[in-house]
Amino acid sequence: MTASATAAPAIRASGLRRRFGDTLAVDDLDLEVGEGAVFGLLGPDGAGKSTLIRMLATVLRPDGGEASVFGHSVTTEAGKVTPRIGYMSQRFSMYPDLSVAENLDFFATIRGVSKADRRTRSASLLEGMGLAEFTKRQAQHLSGGMKQKLMLATTLMHEPDLLLLDEPTTGVDPVSRREFWHILAGLHRAGKTVLVATPYMDEAERCTHIAFLDSGRIKQQGTPDEIKARVPGRLVEVSASRPRAALAAVQAVAGVESAHLLGDVVRVLWSGSCEPEQALGAALAAAGVDRAATREVAPDMESVFAYLADPATGVAS
Repeated sequence: MTASATAAPAIRASGLRRRFGDTLAVDDLDLEVGEGAVFGLLGPDGAGKSTLIRMLATVLRPDGGEASVFGHSVTTEAGKVTPRIGYMSQRFSMYPDLSVAENLDFFATIRGVSKADRRTRSASLLEGMGLAEFTKRQAQHLSGGMKQKLMLATTLMHEPDLLLLDEPTTGVDPVSRREFWHILAGLHRAGKTVLVATPYMDEAERCTHIAFLDSGRIKQQGTPDEIKARVPGRLVEVSASRPRAALAAVQAVAGVESAHLLGDVVRVLWSGSCEPEQALGAALAAAGVDRAATREVAPDMESVFAYLADPATGVAS
């Protein structure tokens, strides 16, 4: 057996638990993330994503269970874990009155990066993230996307093997989100491991593996294609002049597993034996919803999330 075959995964958690008062934020959670993966954590607000990441980052101590990073316990060997991880929280944590360059230098110094390495690494990271011309700008005057890239740059200054990113692009414009994920793709090609919580389904599609959390437990995990294949039925989009009326009309139709609005379109997960256009069309006509059109589309992570987040239809792992 080769050394790579016997190496510990980047992350392993078994029976992990964390409680805040009466709330069980993480409940007997098992997770394994292989080296080199881009692993996405999905789930509604309060599902336990941030709590899980903070425990893996040694910021929070678990109440029960075990977790390790590259084979080292996050509770008893934190000193061996922290040099190998880079943790990026939801909140902007740079010093607002320091410049881009000063923030990079300060946080790298705390991490023990030598002066020579600080100089070469900061130049490379700033150039790669499009921040090279903004080195003297105070962090408080950066745009939302630039702030996130600065946080990522400081996270990478000590060259961690594992990145723990807690919704790093929330509230960032679509162009900056694409740029951020272009950077993550480069880190993935370089062999880095990434665990990222995200509320965006297009970002989930970019991950090599994903896990869906709800109430502190993992309900589903696998590759995006594997997860999509587990959702039963066919995905149908209904376009109508009154989308909310169309949603109300189709929800009670036999064969509709779930239905939700995505913008001005009603998305229906259909498991009926007949063709959905006939049954849905009849229901729409009976409800007086005119100018309605239906079409079948390929399942995507948006439909998977809606299905799994629905307590009436979501399936356990």
